[in-house]
Order: sequence, then structure tokens, then C-alpha cells
Amino acid sequence: MIKIVGVRFKKTGKVYYFDPGDLTIALHDRVIVETARGIEFGEVVIAPRDVAEEDVVSTLKKVLRLATEEDAHKVEENQVKEKYAFEVCQKKITQHRLPMKLVDVEYTFDASKIIFYFTADGRVDFRELVKDLAAIFRTRIELRQIGVRDEAKMIGGLGSCGRVLCCASFLGDFEPVSIRMAKDQNLSLNPTKISGICGRLMCCLKFENDCYERKEHCRRRERSDANTIPAEMIEGPS
Repeated sequence: MIKIVGVRFKKTGKVYYFDPGDLTIALHDRVIVETARGIEFGEVVIAPRDVAEEDVVSTLKKVLRLATEEDAHKVEENQVKEKYAFEVCQKKITQHRLPMKLVDVEYTFDASKIIFYFTADGRVDFRELVKDLAAIFRTRIELRQIGVRDEAKMIGGLGSCGRVLCCASFLGDFEPVSIRMAKDQNLSLNPTKISGICGRLMCCLKFENDCYERKEHCRRRERSDANTIPAEMIEGPS
């Protein structure tokens, strides 16, 4: 068995697993961990637990330490820097007349990299933009193109139900949603009624889909049983 702990870096982001080592870690503790993109600050959303070795896909990185108030203050400072970086990047995009929409900016915890998230209809040549940003901020710059569902998750908003978007409030990962789900639930196939503000099929179509699938399976089994002729009716009495 291997001990793991689940850490989330954003409010509704994906949960990543780490090795807690000998540290005493509890649910909702804030920790400092090493990730593929550097040192990061996150919150424990799955308390330490033992899992089978075969359930661990790759080697787990260790939790470096519990976060301090100084670390939390540094995160707040980075958030202020992100707002400034957003304004600067937006001006540069306008100057270069690039066909892209800036969605969000994120500093890594150690400020070794700034990630600019954007949407665009196609590929964008942003090499000159990267040069300008690198000259201004003097750190590593990454421009990452995202989809419309990720944009809705980052920006947030209200769905047609009047509630905060599922993706922005509790959904960690996007699951595949198909028009078949709407048909099985006898919903209107009008795109404006089954699409979210992102323009894609609403994520909530997936929530009750399993129930409808089980219900349809039971109906098919009942029809199959009704059409089956008992063996004694075919063979006759013995």
C-alpha cells in the first residue's frame, strides 16, 4: 500500500495526488508541493489515505512542507501582479492586432513563470507578443490556448437555471456530453435550451444520465422477457 494525499491548486481545479511522506497533514491544510511546472501552493482536499500500488500510475512527488502565513501572503501578492500582467498583455495584444481574447493570467507560486490563457478561432502567431512580455516582466512567459468550456470555468457566470455555473463551482473535470443524453431524457433538442453559456452542451446533462441508462436497460429487459416463449409451451408437457 502507498499513502497519498489529494491537493487542489484552484477552487474547482483538478485534484492531483502527492506523497505526504512523514508530514502530519489534515484535510484543508495548505501545503507547498513540487509540480512539473515548479513549486506550487495548494489545499488538501483528500486527507492522507492508503491505496494499492497498482492504482498509482506514476511516481508520486512529495509534499515539501506545510504552508505558512508568509506563503499565503505571497499568493495574495501574486494575485495583485496577475491583474497588472493582464492589463499589460491586453494592451500588447491590441498593439499587435492579434486575433485572440485574453481570458486569465496566472503566476506560479515562486513567480518563475507567468501563464497567459487565451481563446482564438485558430492558430495565432504570438512570437512578438512573447518577446514583449518577456522584456517587461523578465521571467518565463507561456501563452496557453484554451477552449470555450475552460473559458467559462475561469470567468464563471450564471446558467439558465439561475445558479452559478457547475464548472465554476464544483466540477473538477469536464466529462463528455452528447446529444444522445438529451434525447434519452426527453429534452428539447433546441440548441439554445440545452447549451450552456459556453455554447457547448450543458454539463448537467451528464448528472442524471446513468439513471436514464439504467431505466432504459430495464425497459429493454422487460420487453425481451415479454417476447420470450416459455420452454414448456414449446416442448409441451412431459
